Amino acid sequence: MNLLKTLATISGMTMLSRITGLIRDILINSYFGATSWTDAYYAAMRIPNFFRRLFAEGAFSQAFVPILAEYKNKQGEEATKALVDHVATVLVWALVITCVIGVAGAPIFVYMFASGFAENPAKFELTVVMTRIMFPYIGFISLVALASGILNTWREFKIPAFTPVLLNLSSIAASLFLAPHLAQPIYALAIAVFVGGVLQMLIQVPALVKIGMLPSVQFNPMFALRDPGVVRVLRQMGPAVLAVSATQISILINSTWASHMPDGSMSWLTSADRLMEFPTALLGVALGTVLLPSLAKANYDADTSEYSSLLDWGLRLTCLLAMPAAVALATLPEALTATLFHNGKFDAHAVAMTGQAVTAYGVGLVGLIFVKILAPGFYAKQDIKTPVKIAIIVLLATQLMNLPFVHYFKHAGLALSVGLGACVNAAMLYRGLRRRGIYVPEKGWLSFLLKLAAALTLMAGVALTLSAQVDWIGLKSDKLMRVAMLGGIIVACIFTYFSALLMMGFRVRDFRKAVR
Repeated sequence: MNLLKTLATISGMTMLSRITGLIRDILINSYFGATSWTDAYYAAMRIPNFFRRLFAEGAFSQAFVPILAEYKNKQGEEATKALVDHVATVLVWALVITCVIGVAGAPIFVYMFASGFAENPAKFELTVVMTRIMFPYIGFISLVALASGILNTWREFKIPAFTPVLLNLSSIAASLFLAPHLAQPIYALAIAVFVGGVLQMLIQVPALVKIGMLPSVQFNPMFALRDPGVVRVLRQMGPAVLAVSATQISILINSTWASHMPDGSMSWLTSADRLMEFPTALLGVALGTVLLPSLAKANYDADTSEYSSLLDWGLRLTCLLAMPAAVALATLPEALTATLFHNGKFDAHAVAMTGQAVTAYGVGLVGLIFVKILAPGFYAKQDIKTPVKIAIIVLLATQLMNLPFVHYFKHAGLALSVGLGACVNAAMLYRGLRRRGIYVPEKGWLSFLLKLAAALTLMAGVALTLSAQVDWIGLKSDKLMRVAMLGGIIVACIFTYFSALLMMGFRVRDFRKAVR
C-alpha cells in the first residue's frame, strides 16, 4: 500500500468535509451572527463533542484499533468477528445508558460547560433544550467510531473519511430550509446534528457488510463482558480515558472561561477553531488514521526499523505541509476570516475578534498536528500510560498559561494556550519516543528544516505584502472580488513556497512510502 497515495485519498475526502463544514459555518454566521443564540448552540454542541472525543474517537479508538489489528493479523476471521460483536454489544448498552443520563441531566452538563450562562436564564434554557436534542448524537457517532476503526484496520479509508460530510450537509439543509419555519430558528441546527448522526451511522453499514464485519449486538451484555478481548479493550480504555480526558477537561475549562466573556466570544473562538481544524484534519487526523494500523502491524511483526521509519515519514510530511498552513493562519487572519465569515450579521467587529484567535491558533498549529502523529507511536504499542502522564502535565500547563493570556488577550488567550499546550505535548511525546528508542530520526533533518525555514520566510513575506494591499472589510459588498483576491494570494504563496523547495532539491518521490 502506498501511504502517500492513501493519505491523498483520505485528505481529499477530508477536504470535501472541511469545505462543506465551512459552507455550514458561513451560513450559520450569516444567518445568526456572533450572538447569544450562536453562543448557546456552540456551547450545547461542545457537550456531546466532549463525550464523543472522550469515549469514542479518543479513548475507545486508541484502545480498540491496536487490539483489533492484533486479532486480524494473528487470530483469524472468526475470532476477530466475535471480538467485534462483543465490543459492539458492550458499547451499545453503555451508550444507551449515557444518552439517557445526558438528556435527563442536561442542565447539570450545561452548567459544567458554561456556568456563565446561568446569569442569563433565557440563554441558559436555550442551551439546555439544544443539549437534549443533540445528546443522542453521542450514541450515533460512537458507533461510527467503532465502524471507522474496523474499516481502517481493513484499510478501507474512504467511507470513514467521507462520513463527516453528511453532518455538514444536514446542517446546511437545516439552515436553508428548516430554520425559517421554526419559532426559534436556532433549534434547526440542533435537529440537524441529530439527523446527521443517524446518517453518519447508516452510511457505514454497506462497507461493514462488504468486509463481513457488520457487528451483531446481543441482548445480554454480561456475556460479551466475559470475552478476554473485550476485557483487554476496557483495560486499555481506562488509561486512555485519562489521557483524552485531560485534553477534554482543558476544553471544558476553556468553555467556562469563554462563557464569562462578552456575548460573541464563544462564537469567535468557534469560527477560528474551524479554520484551525481545516489543516489539522487534512494532515493530522488523516496521517494518524493512516499510520495507526501500519504502526500496529509493524509492532506485531517486531520490525523496529519500519516502525521508526513510519514515524519519521509522518513527521517530515507534517513539517512540509503543516508549517505553511501555520504561516498562513498567522499572516492572513483578517483575509481568511473576512472572506469566509464577513456576511449578513457577522460584522467587522466579529471579523477582528475572530482574526485574533486565528493568529493565536497559528502559533500552535504545528504542535496540534504533531500530537496526532506522535501519539500513535505509543498507542500502536498499546502503551497508553505514557500519553496519560503527559496529558495531565499539559492540562496543568495549559491552564496556568490561561491566567496571564486571558488577562492580556481575552478570548484569543484561550486559543493561544491551547496551541502552546499542544506544542508542550508534542515535545514530551517526542522526547519519550526518543528516550525509549522507539523513534530514531533518519539522516538529513537539519538540512531539511533549514530549507523549509527559507521557503517559509519567502512565503510569509509574500502573504504579508499582498494582504496589506487589500481592504478586506471594505470589500464586503463585492464578495466575488474578495474571494478572488484571497485565492490569488493563496496561489501566490503556494507557488512561492513549493518553487523555493523545488529549487533547493525537494521532490515528491522523496515523500513516498509503501507498506505491506
